[in-house]
Amino acid sequence: MSKSVEYYLSKGFDQKAAEYFAAGRRKISSVSANDDYTLTILFDNGERRLLDVKAFIREGSVFGVLSDKSTFRRVYLDDSRSISWDIDPDVDSNEVLENKIDLCPDSCYMDSIPIPEK
Repeated sequence: MSKSVEYYLSKGFDQKAAEYFAAGRRKISSVSANDDYTLTILFDNGERRLLDVKAFIREGSVFGVLSDKSTFRRVYLDDSRSISWDIDPDVDSNEVLENKIDLCPDSCYMDSIPIPEK
């Protein structure tokens, strides 16, 4: 059973997060990288959204390696349907967890914007 927006607000969630969780969590169906460091994400409800990753990509941060466009383009969905990148594509991130950068579906949905239907 779904909880109300008021329930999530009472637990300290902000309005945006409370509305998202009250409406039901989304799962990612597919992801593709764009040349401008954005991601086009398709969610399980059929909604396409655009996530701008540029703000995360700062030298010295875990996302810094994504400044290389070839690394950024290697985006994929992992087994938990999180958006992921392997820092070194020759290392199995299921065995070496420090090799993987990932974004959870919840934050991807809340931080992205809808792509209008054509």
